[in-house]
Formats: sequence, structure tokens, C-alpha cells
Amino acid sequence: MSSIPNEELIRAAEWLQTLRREVGKAVVGQKEAVDQTLVALVASGHVLIEGVPGLGKTLLARALAQAMSLRYARVQFTPDLMPSDITGHSVLDPSTRGESGIGTLRVHQGPVFTHLLLADEINRAPAKTQSALLEVMQEYQVTLEGRAMPLPRPFMVMATQNPIDTEGTYPLPEAQLDRFLLKINIAFPSHAEEKAVVQLTTDQRAGNQLPLEAVRPCLDDVQVLELQRLASLVQAHEQVIDYAVRIARATRDWPGLSSGAGPRGTMALVRAARAAALMDGRDFITPDDVARQTLPALRHRVMISPDAQLEGLGVDELLRSAQGSVQAPRL
Repeated sequence: MSSIPNEELIRAAEWLQTLRREVGKAVVGQKEAVDQTLVALVASGHVLIEGVPGLGKTLLARALAQAMSLRYARVQFTPDLMPSDITGHSVLDPSTRGESGIGTLRVHQGPVFTHLLLADEINRAPAKTQSALLEVMQEYQVTLEGRAMPLPRPFMVMATQNPIDTEGTYPLPEAQLDRFLLKINIAFPSHAEEKAVVQLTTDQRAGNQLPLEAVRPCLDDVQVLELQRLASLVQAHEQVIDYAVRIARATRDWPGLSSGAGPRGTMALVRAARAAALMDGRDFITPDDVARQTLPALRHRVMISPDAQLEGLGVDELLRSAQGSVQAPRL
């Protein structure tokens, strides 16, 4: 028996198809990256987008923000950025003098108080500043002057980073990496896609203006929250959950991986599979849904061993091998 009425499934799939189409007006190609970003949005998760400069990481985040009627903020991470520049701070307001006659503290909310936060080049700031997002991403709140202040919902962090071997970058703390639902790798475009990108970004344009004028808002906060609610109702058969658990556990003793995915990785795998099923108009997840989300859900939660690095092996290659060793259930 379906847990979600069929008309709601159809409506959700139509909403997401429209959102994908609007984002595609600015982002040429990169279909997998766009779909994985939408999966994270529907699953109420955060995404870390990695790629060399110039591949459209910021453009993807800007296009998604413009395609939704949501509050949006951007923080450019730099080595001198302070945690208070993200979360906010308290200032003494002399116009509100109390009995002490010295004024009272007034909380100034930082850019994190928004719906969609773009943390641009997040790994160019040191760990102290990056850690300012730990509470934000896990508990959807900010503690200022001992008072917990909830963030607006829906809330999503889209962080971009350059590869860690790029000059001037800092590795993200493992605790923060684990709070990203998915890590999306953006690769170089194909010849045809690069040709289309050049045409779109240079035709009748001066400077580096992003091609966002054609993107129109198609979803609001109520609709996004409804999509997230429906994703939580997507059915997950016990055998499919067991399949996800076995994949994550296989990474913990797989040759070439010095550290495997923890339970939060398994939860991310199932959450992403639920969102992917909803995008396909289904109210149940399949083993294929789990398999398709394995790389983005786990690639940032495992560590490759030095020996594997010397052999030229990559994280994705090792994860595919570990996943291939686990037999999928037949339902």
C-alpha cells in the first residue's frame, strides 16, 4: 500500500522537474551534479561541491538560489575570516541604557540566518572559522551570548572547495565533512558542453557576469518543506536498509581505505536514496537508488591509505570495489 497519495507523488516530481529545468538554463551540462544537489535539498541535507576553479561550482549554487523564492546569502571564505563573520555577534547599544547606564547588548545576526547559504571556497579559511558551521549544520541553530537562536527552515549549506592540493587551502575537519550529506565532484565538461558554456557566457556579455537572467523562481519555502516531508515518507524495505548498512560496513575493512564510513554515512545513504526515489516519482527506494548514491554519500567519509595513494588509486575507485563486493537484495 502506498504511503504517499499518487497525486502528491506526481506533483512532487513535476516540481522537481521544473526546478531542474530552471537551473539548467544557467548550468550547461553537469546533469549528475545538478541532480545530486537537488537530492540533498529534498533530503534536507548539505552539499560540498569540489572542483578546480572555473567549472561552475558557484554558478550552480547561485542558479539554485535564484530558482527558488528563498532567502540567500553568500560568504566568501578567506584566511582572515572570523567565526563571528558567519554566525553574528553582540554589540553594545548605547541608545538602550539600562539601570547600569551603559547600554545593553544587541545581537547582530550573521549571514547564516538565511535559507540557502553559499560558503564559497570554504577550505580557504582555517579550521577555527570552518568549525563555526558545526552547530549550524547539525542542529539548525546558532548560540549567541548563551541563547540558542533557530535558523529559518528550510536551511541548506552549499559549500564549494578547490581540491585540497591547491595552493592556499586548508583541509576540512573530519567532524565537519561528516555533516555534509553529499560530496559532489564537478569534472571538466565535454567538448560540446564547453563550447555551449563559452557561447552562453561570452555572447553579448561584458566581464564575468553569470548567465542567470533566464532563471525564474519556481518553488517557495512551503513547497520545499513539503518535498522534504514527502521524502521522509518514502518507504525503505528492511532488506534495502540492510544493503546500505552492508555497503558502509564493507568500507571499514576494505583494502586501500584506512578509515571507513561511520553510521552517519549509512543514514546519509538511505536519506539520499529516499530523495532520489521521490525525484523519480516513487514512494519506495530500490537497491539501485542506494547504489547510485554510494559515491556522493560516502566519498568524503572515508580515508584512503598511503599505500593506495602510491598505487594511484582514488577514493571513488575503492568505493566502487567495496560496493561491488556487497550483493544487492532481490525484491
